[in-house]
Amino acid sequence: METLELVWLVPALPLLGFLTLIVFGRKLGDPLSGVVATAAVAGSFLVTLALYAGLLDRPEEERQFVQTLFSWVPAGGLAVDFGFLVDPLSVTMCLFITGVGSLIHLYAIGYMKGQDDFPKFFTYLNMFVFAMLLLVLGSSMLLTFLGWEGV
Repeated sequence: METLELVWLVPALPLLGFLTLIVFGRKLGDPLSGVVATAAVAGSFLVTLALYAGLLDRPEEERQFVQTLFSWVPAGGLAVDFGFLVDPLSVTMCLFITGVGSLIHLYAIGYMKGQDDFPKFFTYLNMFVFAMLLLVLGSSMLLTFLGWEGV
């Protein structure tokens, strides 16, 4: 398996954190829900670092990779795929989103301590990171638009 084929993990980890906190957020409480959310975004940052290294291994003219997960909207002659584009710009943006996002999550654990809506805050924060990642990784305008609307 090529390193760039792991691109699906970049948005999947914050999405998994979001879904975990929707289901178990109140039970996890303060600060464990923040730790789960931070770990999801930090894991996404580590995968993005691996993608960056995978791009550097390729010759400069071949630094683009599209991973199509499935055909999303097959309508007559139109087919919109659900996939992710990995290129230097999208990886750079993912490094910013996940790197700075991890630090924001980490800081917010202490900042939000004792707040009633602590788990809800981190649920929304993971959803926001997921939407930003869809925005920059989407291989189609429809997926990019969906990310934009989520942000």
